[in-house]
Amino acid sequence: MADLDNKDQTEMDPADMEDVEEVEEEETGEDNSKARQLTMQMMQNPQILAALQERLDGLVGSPSGYMESLPKVVKRRVNALKNLQVKCAHIEAKFYEEVHELERKYAALYQPLFDKRSDIVRAAYEPTDEECEWKQDEEEELTVSKQEEMKEKAKVEEEKKDEEKEDPKGIPEFWLTVFKNVDLLSEMLQEHDEPILKHLQDIKVKFSDAGQPMSFTLEFHFEPNDFFTNTVLTKTYKMRSEPDESDPFSFDGPEIMGCTGCTIDWVKGKNVTLKTIKKKQKHKGRGTVRTVTKTVPNDSFFNFFSPPEVPESGELDEDSEAVLAADFEIGHFIRERIVPRAVLYFTGEAIEDDDDDYDEEGEEADDEEGEEEADEENDPDYEPKV
Repeated sequence: MADLDNKDQTEMDPADMEDVEEVEEEETGEDNSKARQLTMQMMQNPQILAALQERLDGLVGSPSGYMESLPKVVKRRVNALKNLQVKCAHIEAKFYEEVHELERKYAALYQPLFDKRSDIVRAAYEPTDEECEWKQDEEEELTVSKQEEMKEKAKVEEEKKDEEKEDPKGIPEFWLTVFKNVDLLSEMLQEHDEPILKHLQDIKVKFSDAGQPMSFTLEFHFEPNDFFTNTVLTKTYKMRSEPDESDPFSFDGPEIMGCTGCTIDWVKGKNVTLKTIKKKQKHKGRGTVRTVTKTVPNDSFFNFFSPPEVPESGELDEDSEAVLAADFEIGHFIRERIVPRAVLYFTGEAIEDDDDDYDEEGEEADDEEGEEEADEENDPDYEPKV
């Protein structure tokens, strides 16, 4: 009977086993829920987060130790792979040199179109009706009644302009509008720069000649104005497509090695890159006060043409490095985006396309923020911000 009893205890009906498994799963689910709640509470503790961050910072860039554990014969083979990688870097450098040559070739094909764009902007050429006709997308097509309404409205506007005797030439403030529409450039603009940039007629990109070191020059063409006598302001960026011998694995395409601006021949009293300030100084002994006039640098877009000089050693202080890094980014952006697609930045269409790239990420960030706020409200220790 004892054996039979033991058998009854050890062998159970399959249905009973299923019940047991379900109970265990439920209990496990409850445990997981408690664990998640505990984790969330811990992650809301600033001290714990700081400790975790400190630990993670210490792990960044730390080797796993796997390489050190490899046998000597395997390490030799890894070294052979690294030598192959260096050769790959040199081939990649040649690839980018040929890309630069292609850019030069196609720049010559683009230039007649850019020249015509410039002629239209500065009123040197009036486009024909055929050139001005723009076929709208189906989604943009208007109904017949709407078209008539628009025509009538346009007619009234034209009559009003005729009465006011307005006769705008070309496309006024074309490049200034482009600059104001692009965050990267508008951040550089000051109010005192805008009257000058109204005279900017064109921006051109010139590549270095074949066989010469890689470089490109941005040319800013201005009409005669009251601020400086230059007709063209230039900024040249020197590049290198060659792996660094001391660190060949860091090669990631051509890098800018330095840039050269130009001297702006300002009309007296019109230099917006400088400002005059008056300071009162008190004599320590006599107690008399005098006013001293000093000329100091002033924030301006036109500081773009006076970048920090890179010493032969290549070593710069942190401030100069930051200025040059931002400068290089701006130079590349003007070359690769602004000049080829200027009209789309003028209308704002290119900016809308740029914004579309970030919509989804932004929505996810908003959702995460909402979840965090909900978690805070559910926290019994949560105190709303006043």
